[in-house]
Amino acid sequence: MTLMESAPVKVRACAGRGGRPRPSGRDGYTISEVVAHTGLTAHTLRWYERIGLMPHVDRTHTGQRRFTHRDLDWLDLVGKLRLTGMPVADMVRYAELVREGEHTFAEREELLTTHRANVRERIAELQSTLEVLDYKIDIYADARRASERFDPV
Repeated sequence: MTLMESAPVKVRACAGRGGRPRPSGRDGYTISEVVAHTGLTAHTLRWYERIGLMPHVDRTHTGQRRFTHRDLDWLDLVGKLRLTGMPVADMVRYAELVREGEHTFAEREELLTTHRANVRERIAELQSTLEVLDYKIDIYADARRASERFDPV
């Protein structure tokens, strides 16, 4: 089972980071089209392929990479994992497990469950930080309003 033959990824995969929809009726994107669609650089895409984070990308007879809809779906998932702060090594391990097939479901679940716990911890930290920011903003807003009430001008 290849990386792309695994269970479907339940992510919104119809548009790239910029909200640009994929061209309809196509399933063979050049690296420049993927760059425009995802916001990633060509260097990053090549690096992902080199480190094993991207599955084998098909090539034309002239050697140009051709990315499929499935590749774009995978890149969308990788982007979401990056946003959550998952280390690249863990993403590569996840990709390896997917390539290994169904017998790795338990290990994949464990990897993602552990990461989810880390994400939830980070969200709690950010929520606490947001509360401090809100408190400080309220203090300054109250002070500004009070000074405006007593300003004789």
